Amino acid sequence: MKLIIIFFLFLHVLTWSQTNFEKGERLFKERKFIQAQDFFESAIKTDPSDLKSIEYLGDIAGHNKSWDKAIIYYKKLKELKPSEANYFFKYGGVLGMKAKDSNKFVALGMIGEVKSSFEKAIILNPKHIEARWALVVLYLQLPGIIGGSESKAVRYSNELLQLSPVDGYLSRGQIEEYFKRYTSAEILYVKANEIGKSKITFQTLYNLYLNKLKETKKAQELKEQFYK
Repeated sequence: MKLIIIFFLFLHVLTWSQTNFEKGERLFKERKFIQAQDFFESAIKTDPSDLKSIEYLGDIAGHNKSWDKAIIYYKKLKELKPSEANYFFKYGGVLGMKAKDSNKFVALGMIGEVKSSFEKAIILNPKHIEARWALVVLYLQLPGIIGGSESKAVRYSNELLQLSPVDGYLSRGQIEEYFKRYTSAEILYVKANEIGKSKITFQTLYNLYLNKLKETKKAQELKEQFYK
């Protein structure tokens, strides 16, 4: 009985001694974002330069689609540590999401900063895969009149191929699929799936078979093979 009391006393002290950041991080990993936010906000009151707490607050705001809040947090991170590539990538990402939800005239004024943020992430970290993916998607989705470009999307896809063959083949396949060159997309997705053998590579190829090529038999065979 005495040992049980000591154990619970120890547990209580351990919980009490956790910092606001540690409590917030634990809750964040449990996907309890609202509760986690309170602890991170307390943490930055104590230390306004707490990079990790600010980043988590930005991530929570992004998860909640509160783009303006997320922009403020990531912008602060860029200012506090301008050498960190990921802060520029995340800033560009939420800025892009805000542009997507805005009217065309507002969005037009934001595109340049979205691009430059992703490009800056690559300059700071030449192996940054996510920033290249973001630029592939951006150049595909933008109308040509405001900077959309298949050749630029291909350029970043080629860079991805050098860094990660799976991402290279997937991104180039996405370009081909976007322009409805489904046969070419299939060849690229097959290569990506042969290398990656992941849920993402499977799902991408499966969706192409099912929804674009209307190859139900191929889709079913791929599914059976994957789940084996």
